[in-house]
Amino acid sequence: MQAREVKTRAQAMAIVEERGLSHVKVGLFDNDGVMRGKYMAKEKFFASLEKGFAFCDVVLGWDMKDRLYDNSRYTGWHTGYPDAPVRILPDTCRDVIGEAGMLLFLAEFTGDAEAICPRGCLRRVLALADKLGFDAFAALEYEFFLFDETPHSIREKHYLNLKPITPDWFGYSMLRNSVHSELYHDILAMGQTMDFPIESLHTETGPGVIEAAITVDQACAAADKAALFKTFMKVLAQRRNLLATFMAKWSGDYPGQSGHIHLSLRHKDGTSAFFDADAPHNMSQLQRHFLAGQQRLMPELLCLIAPTINSYTRMVPGFWAPTDATWGVENRTTALRLIPGSAASQRIEYRLGAADANPYLALAAALGSGLYGIMHKWEPLPEVKGNAYDQTHDASLALPTSLWEAAAQLKQSQAAGTLFGEAFVTHFAASREWEEREFRRQVTDWELQRYFEIV
Repeated sequence: MQAREVKTRAQAMAIVEERGLSHVKVGLFDNDGVMRGKYMAKEKFFASLEKGFAFCDVVLGWDMKDRLYDNSRYTGWHTGYPDAPVRILPDTCRDVIGEAGMLLFLAEFTGDAEAICPRGCLRRVLALADKLGFDAFAALEYEFFLFDETPHSIREKHYLNLKPITPDWFGYSMLRNSVHSELYHDILAMGQTMDFPIESLHTETGPGVIEAAITVDQACAAADKAALFKTFMKVLAQRRNLLATFMAKWSGDYPGQSGHIHLSLRHKDGTSAFFDADAPHNMSQLQRHFLAGQQRLMPELLCLIAPTINSYTRMVPGFWAPTDATWGVENRTTALRLIPGSAASQRIEYRLGAADANPYLALAAALGSGLYGIMHKWEPLPEVKGNAYDQTHDASLALPTSLWEAAAQLKQSQAAGTLFGEAFVTHFAASREWEEREFRRQVTDWELQRYFEIV
C-alpha cells in the first residue's frame, strides 16, 4: 500500500504494520502556521486513531518563539495549560523525505479547542461553501529566499550580511535553475513524495529567490499541501546546509515574498460557478459577487492574510504588493486579479497573500469573504485599469497599515464573527495584539543608528 492510498483507520494501521514501524510522526499547525508534533509509538498511534489523543493546549497559547500570550481567554496560566483533545486524520498519511519508510499523519484540535484551531477555522468556511452548494478549489504559490547559511550561522552573524545562494536579480533564469538543477530536482521530488506536487518552479526577481506553485486541489487539501510545503522546504534546505525563509520581506533592498492564492468554485455537479461564456471576461454573476466580498472585506480580514509585523513592510507601492483592496482583469498591480479562461480555468488570484501567512487562515479569509459576498449579492467597485499604484481609490478600499490596526478591524468585523466564530476572532486578534506589543518592546538597529548619537 502507498501512503497516499490510506483513507481509513484500518488502512492507517495496516500500512504501519506493513512497514514494520515502531513509531510514526504526527503533527498539527498552530496560530502562526508553525508545525508542532512528535514521534508517536505504534501502540499509542493505533489507540489514538480511534479515540484521539491529548496535546497540551499551550501550542494555541504561545507565539512562534514559544512565549506565552498574556491576553488569551482560551488558555493561559489561569487555566493551567491543560491538554486538549486532538484527532488524527488517516487520509493525510504521507511519506517523509529523508526518513526511509517513515510516515507522517496530520491532526487537528477537537472539543473546545476546535473553535480556535486554524484547520478548524478553514473547515467552518468550507462547511458554509457546502451549504451554499459549492465545492471550493485552491492553489497556493510561494516565493522564498534561499541562503548559503545555517541556523547557527545566521545567529552568529546577527542576521546581517547573509549570503543568498545566488547573486543579483535574475527572474525566470534558465542559467540559475540549470546550475542548481540538483536542488530543483530535490524540491520537485519532495513535492511528489509528500503529495504537494509542484506545477511550476522558477527563480524570481532577487538574489536567491525561488517561486513554487503548488498544484490545484480541493481547498482543505490545498491548505494542507501549502502548510506542508512551507515546513518541509525548510527541512530540505537545512539538510543541504542551506536556509529558506518565508518572511514577507527580509530586506528593504528587495521585493517582498508573496503567497498568492488562486480560487474557484464549482457547483455540486462539477460545473464552474465562475464561468459564463456570454459575460464580459467570462465572469459569471456569482464570480462578481464573490470578488465583491473579497474586495469589501479585505481590510477587515487583513490580519489573517498579513499576520506579522514584517507583513506590512511588504505592502508598499512599486514592489508587487497591493496597497488597496482593488481588482482588475489580468492586472498584477491590483489586490485581486481576475483571470479569464475556460470553464476549467476561470478563477481569481488573491494577490495580497504573503508567504508568511498561515495557509489555513489565509485561505479561510480569501474564501470566506468571497462566500459572504455571494450571500449578500454584493457588487464590486469598478475595476482598475493600468497601474493601480498611480491611481486614487475609494477610501473604503484602504488597507490597515499595521498589525495593530488590522487586529482592531478584525475584532470589529461582523462578517469575521459569522464566518470564523467569535471565539476564533477573539483569540486570533488577541494573538496579533500580543505580537505588536512584543515588537514595541524592542529597540531596533534602525533606531540605534538614527538616534543614538545625534538626539
